[in-house]
Amino acid sequence: MANSRGDTGSHEQSVIEDELLNELYREMLRVARHRLHHKSDAIDVVQEAWVRILEKRDTLRESGKIIPWAKTIAANLAMNANRARRVKPVSELSEVYSGDSGAVRMNGPEVIAELSDILGRLEPATRTLLLYKFYYGFKDDEIAAALQVPVGTVKARIHRGKARLKAESGSMGALD
Repeated sequence: MANSRGDTGSHEQSVIEDELLNELYREMLRVARHRLHHKSDAIDVVQEAWVRILEKRDTLRESGKIIPWAKTIAANLAMNANRARRVKPVSELSEVYSGDSGAVRMNGPEVIAELSDILGRLEPATRTLLLYKFYYGFKDDEIAAALQVPVGTVKARIHRGKARLKAESGSMGALD
C-alpha cells in the first residue's frame, strides 16, 4: 500500500508540473504573439525560447521568477525575429552609401564581393559594429547593451568604422 500512495504522490506532482509547464508555454506564446509583426512566427519563437531556457537554466537566480524570465526571453527573441524579417540579405540590397557621391546602385556580384572584401579587412570589432548597425538594424543603445559599453563609445566606434570603410572603398574604387 505504501507503494500506491507514493505512486499517487508522484502522479499528482507530475500533473502539477504539466500544468505549470502548460501555463508557462501559454504565457510565452502570448508574449511572442503580442511582440511579433508576423503572428505565424510565434510558435517558432517560443520553441527557440525553450531551447534558450534549457541552455541557460543555470543563470536563473530565483526559481520563483521563472515565468518573468521565460517571458523576457520570448520577448527578446520575438524582437530579434522582427529584425530578421526586416533585414535583407546583402545580395538583395539595392543601394549602399558612398561618401559625398551619394547612393550608388550595386551592379551585381562583383560589387558585393568587393564590399565583402573591404569588410573583411576591417578589424573584427569594427566589422561587427557596422554589421549590427547597418545590416541587422540594431539601434545604438541595443548594441551598447549587447557589448556592455556606453552608447557614446558605440557611436564613436561606428563613426570611425564608417570612416575606415569609406577610406578602404575609396582606395579600391568599389563604391565609386
